Amino acid sequence: MSRILIAEDESRIALFLEKGLRAEGFTTTTATDGNDALAYARSGEFDLMILDIGLPGQDGFRVLRSLRTAGSTMPVVILTARGGIDDTVAGLDYGADDYVGKPFRLAELLARIRRRLRATGGSGTEPMVLTHAGLSLDLRTRRLTVDERPPVDLTAREFSLAETLLRHPGQVLSREQLLSRVWGYDYDPGSNVVDTYVRYLRKKVGAERIETVRGMGYRLRD
Repeated sequence: MSRILIAEDESRIALFLEKGLRAEGFTTTTATDGNDALAYARSGEFDLMILDIGLPGQDGFRVLRSLRTAGSTMPVVILTARGGIDDTVAGLDYGADDYVGKPFRLAELLARIRRRLRATGGSGTEPMVLTHAGLSLDLRTRRLTVDERPPVDLTAREFSLAETLLRHPGQVLSREQLLSRVWGYDYDPGSNVVDTYVRYLRKKVGAERIETVRGMGYRLRD
């Protein structure tokens, strides 16, 4: 089980990350300022850090620079609202392994985390093709095969939705869970976008494969 350090001072985002990562089987610890983040990161107890740039105490750039100067090779994924190219370049120059801008989708962040853990030989190793009951989703080509027929092209949202369902086959996922994983923390809970995209995906995989569980959500059937 991989241990993830979350360095994020905005409580709403930190809570969203904690819940989302734990639901995927990760162990999490949260630091809300740069000084604590650096102390945790130096402990050697974590497999990866999600690092916000705008931390109080000392910002994420200073944390990252101090960490790399000390010789740490722990993967660091920067998560920030600063989308300028200068900030991106600075983060990578200081030693970040990846860069995700806010607002973000949990599914995308999870994919980046798993990729970094695979690269370091961490416990995030996983197959690159998800399969279940005649469905096969290639995470590299982002193509879906249904009953060994020619691959189906998916939009970005359809891919994220299919990946989420295939990672939890047989499990009922609420609309709120699907919204948070596919559309991110800044979603509108009153939106019907989940139902719309489930309808799109059903047309490509077969309506009978995605079951509506009344009052609860959706489930990928056997």
